Amino acid sequence: MAIATMTTPLPISLFPFLLLIPALYFSICHPNSNVLCIQSEREALLKFKNDLIDPSNRLSSWVKGGDCCKWIGVVCHNSTGHVNQLHLAVPPLSSPDFDAPQAEWEAYYRSIDNSLLEGKINPSLLELKHLSSLDLSNNNFSSLHIPKFFGLLESLTYLNLSGAQFQGAIPHNLGNLSKLQYLDLGGNDLKSKSLQWVYGLSSLQYLDLSSANLSKANDWVQVTFKLPSLLELHLFDCGLEDVPSSISVNSSKSLVVLDLSFNRFSSVPKWIFSLHGHVSIDLSGNFWEGPIPDYFGNISFLEVLDLSFNFLNSPTPNSSYSLNRLQFLSLRDTHLQGTISSAIGNLSSVTHLDVSENQLNGQIPLSIGELSSLELFDVSKNQLNGQIPLSIGQLSSLELFDVSKNQLNGQIPLSIG
Repeated sequence: MAIATMTTPLPISLFPFLLLIPALYFSICHPNSNVLCIQSEREALLKFKNDLIDPSNRLSSWVKGGDCCKWIGVVCHNSTGHVNQLHLAVPPLSSPDFDAPQAEWEAYYRSIDNSLLEGKINPSLLELKHLSSLDLSNNNFSSLHIPKFFGLLESLTYLNLSGAQFQGAIPHNLGNLSKLQYLDLGGNDLKSKSLQWVYGLSSLQYLDLSSANLSKANDWVQVTFKLPSLLELHLFDCGLEDVPSSISVNSSKSLVVLDLSFNRFSSVPKWIFSLHGHVSIDLSGNFWEGPIPDYFGNISFLEVLDLSFNFLNSPTPNSSYSLNRLQFLSLRDTHLQGTISSAIGNLSSVTHLDVSENQLNGQIPLSIGELSSLELFDVSKNQLNGQIPLSIGQLSSLELFDVSKNQLNGQIPLSIG
């Protein structure tokens, strides 16, 4: 067992594996491919390369007369030879140890900077008629807008431009990509006054527009919640504000992850409580003040709930303890008051429980020992008192246990972990 001094919220995305699929496909399928690439597509890729700045010479294998199906970052169809995947995300680099000398860290960051592709994006990509997957994430296109011609790559099912430093308005013709299942534009300097273009993405399952300025896109709820197949919606730090209660929302029946963290909501949007199925909600870091509404208990299939870094300034309502499918609950730094109810033992599925940095008082209830799946328990920086309950020793799955900076006494049961 480790005693933690701080905790990091667990990611609530179900799709990180999608980022690995291109690399796995490349490493497994590419070496066994005996097909030769199409000459016109090889020439298109060379035109594309010629407009890029490649300080680390990552694309050194891209040479005239070569087989483009064997070039770094290029994947061809096993039988036809058509280029169907182009993955030029920055390759991962091993970071120095945390306590490494500053010179090592400076060299590490220089290596990252030198590995970024820059320059222009040549429309010769349009000649790759069978391109289904395009990943340019985490490069440096800081002087560019997202090219409008991307909306003409009609075979795309996967488009990842996250962290590539694009600027300006999101081109609305991206909505022409009706086959697109995965779209990540997060971590750029983008803006959009309307999300009407999203209506055209009828096959979309994953959408990330995090850090885009959507403060004027008042239609974001109506549009995104009508996407029939959407599983994940990530709108972290988009300048979103409260939606008028008069707006009618046709709630998605497929959505399982909803990230609205670090926006400008002053209360919990009521339309959230019409969600169906297994769902994860992140509302952390907004401007929400006031108590947790009792109707949170209406989301019977809620699995992840992150309300940290708000100003709730109230006790936790008893309805929250009825969420017996909840796995992740973070109420960190929300100015919670009062005691921890013995009803906490009803959270039978919870694995991660963080109520640190609040004004909770009283004792840790004995019922905490009923949370048999609990792996992380953080109640640090509160005003709790009394004995550490011996029932903590029943938690065989517990890995992180932090009760520091309270007025608790007694010993931590040795049977933990």
